[in-house]
Amino acid sequence: MPQLFDPFPLRGLTLPNRIVVSPMCQYSSVDGLANDWHFVHLGSRAVGGAGLVLTEAAAVTPEGRISPQDLGIWDDAHVEMLARIARFVHEQGCAFGMQLAHAGRKASTAPPWQKGRKVDVAEGGWTPVGPSAVAFDEGWAVPHEATRSEIAGIVMAFRDAAVRALASGCDLVEVHAAHGYLLHEFLSPLSNQRRDKYGGSFEHRVRLVLEVVDAVRAAWPERLPLWVRISTTDWVEGGWDVPQSVELARRLAARGVDLVDCSSGGLHPAARIPAGPGYQVEAAARIRREAGVATGAVGLITAPAQADSIVRSGQADCVLLARELLRDPYWPLRAARELGHPAPWPAQYLRAAPPGSGL
Repeated sequence: MPQLFDPFPLRGLTLPNRIVVSPMCQYSSVDGLANDWHFVHLGSRAVGGAGLVLTEAAAVTPEGRISPQDLGIWDDAHVEMLARIARFVHEQGCAFGMQLAHAGRKASTAPPWQKGRKVDVAEGGWTPVGPSAVAFDEGWAVPHEATRSEIAGIVMAFRDAAVRALASGCDLVEVHAAHGYLLHEFLSPLSNQRRDKYGGSFEHRVRLVLEVVDAVRAAWPERLPLWVRISTTDWVEGGWDVPQSVELARRLAARGVDLVDCSSGGLHPAARIPAGPGYQVEAAARIRREAGVATGAVGLITAPAQADSIVRSGQADCVLLARELLRDPYWPLRAARELGHPAPWPAQYLRAAPPGSGL
């Protein structure tokens, strides 16, 4: 089996290792534009030795932002700064990717340090859209039910966003279908109460995700990989669950998806999540085994030996780190040292590297 620091080939792209910077919202954009904060945030993780840096969720429409301060990819004006970031990330020997997203009914909310409250229209917010007119929770905005023409427009918005991601220098795109955002809302019977071809049966509830994937794959070069992030379970009885995720993963693989990024939760406020070290790894392993598709594991992966064991044991093909990389942007360099692997220390930092660390 491969190890954490073995290369990871994906179509025409090969990641130098299997450590991925998970998408992490920064709530630092104006009109969806990336800026110097994003340059430093993403660039420092590339300097730190990750194999792939993913942007935060980039909204495919203005109404698809989680907050008014979120990153966007709905306009050609977004490309220039993202391209600058991509060039720097590539100079560090790291791949650059973008997560394409629509927040659905969880849109128009404030950043976490403002308690994620609803942002009213008078404050620069908007009325969100969802599969059904069902709010996420008490005090949240009630979305309007997406019309068929709106759904078709959202599919095209994902396609157009992929084109802009390519122009930005991305090596990979990930479709965000997790964490209670729009595509996940269509998947789960807890949020999707439609009675048309987009609601009801499993076949109908997965339709939008598959349409988005088909549109993105058609616009995305065959030589470059496509990922999809899903919440493997809602952690609520009667909701989306792991067996449905396995079946969805089979269909995604048949449509040219190269990896399923396995997270969970975010759909329902009543979820009781048994969070602990690597608590989502088991679902990633099951999907990998039963659906025959590569998977990524994410969630409370903090120790180098833990991350290496996940890959070595075949539970997942790569690991995605989020908060641990906020605490330590140079975690991959430390992990390489602890695991006895050479690491690509930047030449500018070699005088601080432990003996034998540099390539």
